[in-house]
Amino acid sequence: MSRALKYQIPGFDCRLDVHDLARYGWPETFPRPGSRLVVEVGFGRGEFLIDQASRNPETSFVGIEVSHKRCLKMARRLARTEITNVRLLENNAERVMGELFDEASIACCWINFPDPWPKKRHHRRRLVQRKFVGALAHCLEPDGVLYVTTDHEGYAEAIHECLSSEDQLRNAYGPEPYRHDVEGRMQTRYEVEWRSQQRTIHYFMYKRRRVDTRIPAA
Repeated sequence: MSRALKYQIPGFDCRLDVHDLARYGWPETFPRPGSRLVVEVGFGRGEFLIDQASRNPETSFVGIEVSHKRCLKMARRLARTEITNVRLLENNAERVMGELFDEASIACCWINFPDPWPKKRHHRRRLVQRKFVGALAHCLEPDGVLYVTTDHEGYAEAIHECLSSEDQLRNAYGPEPYRHDVEGRMQTRYEVEWRSQQRTIHYFMYKRRRVDTRIPAA
């Protein structure tokens, strides 16, 4: 028998209302207006987001998750901590990226182990696709960083093709398309389990290109 989902938040509810956010903007959302903004798309169990936020209290973090259950559980978990620099958006990342984030507003974005949708007929459901990556790159600051991680070989190839074809981005790990180990990176329980099963992890790191807007001398 599954346990009943608990809806009461035992403290501050860090979930955001999309309508209020669109009306008032990000400065009214965090205790440190104007601070560096970091986004995790699909935070799942929330281990990675909590680790990042607790180690960087001066940074503002936004977790985007389409699952109501995961968002609710994460809100309850955060309410029991002293972490105040995290806000949660229960929404579709493809939908909100072009609507709620301005150009050059995100310092860093993490996409950890997105659903690979391995069957070919389901590939259209994958998150990392050209339209979404283009919108996300537009929202990154110059030299802003995009991290993507997957343990699925086929999805890794598709991610490499997608990211390398985006003109706004450059591969920070080039000439290698990705790495299999990143020193100092926090590993979630799933990641530790998958490594114990000898699964190969693919880590991508891309940065938004700096565009020189200076007018050349005549």
